Amino acid sequence: MSKMMAELENQQRWNEPYIGLLFGSFLHERLDVNTKWLNNPNFILSEPYRKVWLESLKNFVIAGATARFPNLREDQYLIVKEPNGPVGASLLMEAIPESSMIFLMRDGRDVVASRLDAVKKGSRTRQNRELDTPQKLNAFTRHLAEDYLRVVSQVQKAYEEHPGKKVLVRYEDLRGNTFGALRAMYGALEIGFDEAQLEAAVAKHAWEQIPEGDKGEGKFYRKAEPGGWREDLSAEQIRIIEEITAPILSKYY
Repeated sequence: MSKMMAELENQQRWNEPYIGLLFGSFLHERLDVNTKWLNNPNFILSEPYRKVWLESLKNFVIAGATARFPNLREDQYLIVKEPNGPVGASLLMEAIPESSMIFLMRDGRDVVASRLDAVKKGSRTRQNRELDTPQKLNAFTRHLAEDYLRVVSQVQKAYEEHPGKKVLVRYEDLRGNTFGALRAMYGALEIGFDEAQLEAAVAKHAWEQIPEGDKGEGKFYRKAEPGGWREDLSAEQIRIIEEITAPILSKYY
C-alpha cells in the first residue's frame, strides 16, 4: 500500500524507520508496570517530565525525516511505513498529534499463518525453526498469536486516542477493491490526489504484476489471499489463535 501511495506526486515514502520499536518496546514492555522508574524524576522518561521528552521525541522524528527528505515540499505528505514498530504507535501519535494515522488491519489468523511460513526451513528469513512436532508448532503458534494481540492492541489504543485525522483500512478490503479502498482512505484523511495517478499506481503494484518466480511458500510475496489460513492452519492452531486474539477478531471480523 505504501508503495502505491508513494507513486502519487504529492507523497513520499519513509520505509520502516523502526522508530516505534526503538521507543515503544522499551516503554511498553519494560516500564508499563514499573511505577518506581516511571515516577522517579531522575529517570529520563519519567512521567513528571512527559511533556518534555515527548517534545524531544517529536523533534527527533522530524529532524530525521527532514534530513532524509530535504526536498519534501510544503504541499507534499511523508508516508511513514512502520510495520516493525507498531508497539510504539500510541507514543508516536501522542508526540506528533498533528499527523494523520492509517491503521492497516489484517486478520490475525492470516498474519500468524504468514509468519509461520516465514520461519520454516528454507524460507526467506532463514530462521529454520524446529517446528517438527505438533507440540512445538502449537506452542509457537500461541507465541505468535500473543505477539499479534499485544502489538495490535497498542495500535488500536493509538487509533482510538488520536485526536487528528485517522482512518482504518482492512487488508481484506484493500485486496478486494484496491482503488476503492485507497480512494475512501484519502477521503477520510482529506488528502487530495490525482485519480489517474492512483489508478496507475494500483495497476503497477498489483499482485498480478509480481513475477511468478517471486511468489509462493517461503517467499516475501506468499499468497495475498485473505482467508488462506483455513488451508494453512490445523484446527488446533485456529482454536489457539481465535481464543487469544478474540478481542481483535470480534471487533473487526
